[in-house]
Amino acid sequence: MNKKITEKIAFTILTLVAMIVVIPTVLIIGYIFVRGIGTVNWEFLTAMPRQGMRAGGIYPAIVGTLYLVLGTIAFALPLGIGSAIYLTEYAKQGKLSRMIRLAIVNLAGVPSVVYGLFGLGLFVLFLGFGSSILAGSLTLACLILPVVITASEEALKSVPRSYREASLALGATKWQTIYKVVLPHAMPGILTGAILGIGRAAGETAPILLTVAAFFLPRLPRTVFDQAMALPYHLYIISTQVPNMPEEIKYGTALVLLGVVGIFFIIATTIRIKFKTSNRA
Repeated sequence: MNKKITEKIAFTILTLVAMIVVIPTVLIIGYIFVRGIGTVNWEFLTAMPRQGMRAGGIYPAIVGTLYLVLGTIAFALPLGIGSAIYLTEYAKQGKLSRMIRLAIVNLAGVPSVVYGLFGLGLFVLFLGFGSSILAGSLTLACLILPVVITASEEALKSVPRSYREASLALGATKWQTIYKVVLPHAMPGILTGAILGIGRAAGETAPILLTVAAFFLPRLPRTVFDQAMALPYHLYIISTQVPNMPEEIKYGTALVLLGVVGIFFIIATTIRIKFKTSNRA
């Protein structure tokens, strides 16, 4: 009887904690949706900004955000997954590997503005990329790498050792075992880390401010070496630096940013579910 009471109390406490986390998030999203939905229309999504961003649309900011996120994924996922494979499957488990893992965990807690300064110094100035989509994508890739590596490593470790042994016993090489057996089963967990990284990359402001973003650029970028507007930085500017900015434009921009992040989440989650379903089959 005491065990049942203890279980009910623990379940109640966990439910309350979950509600404390979820309810404010839902209220914030709902408030932004109510205040901004009246502004979001086809013209707002596809028009160029005018009158110092007080009129027109946010199309360049949407396109710039998509370019940055796609560039970040292109750099961060292969490098992050490759690093996780090396640490899990090839690296000797000793002091050096433990120090590397500790460094990766510590990097995950570094403030984003530090990554922005790092990107400014390395990619913008030292390598000469200038304020550009390329410099911003590389900086954001460095920002989300610790999350991707940690999640990918845990996903690889969760694959049973017997799968590897069975593949090797059938004559497969180590790389064939990793590519054909381990990675497909670990892919749902790897994509979970990718989802978290994408969400962080799409919502960051400081790295974008220092490496890529333009204050007002009513045109689309032509190459990866061009500057670009981005939704997080655009939202910061119109909320703090532009006087007499209509409130509905601020909330409309915030709602579009939430929508862009949500679309990437849905795509990544759909791919994750397909991998998980195919593994079960």
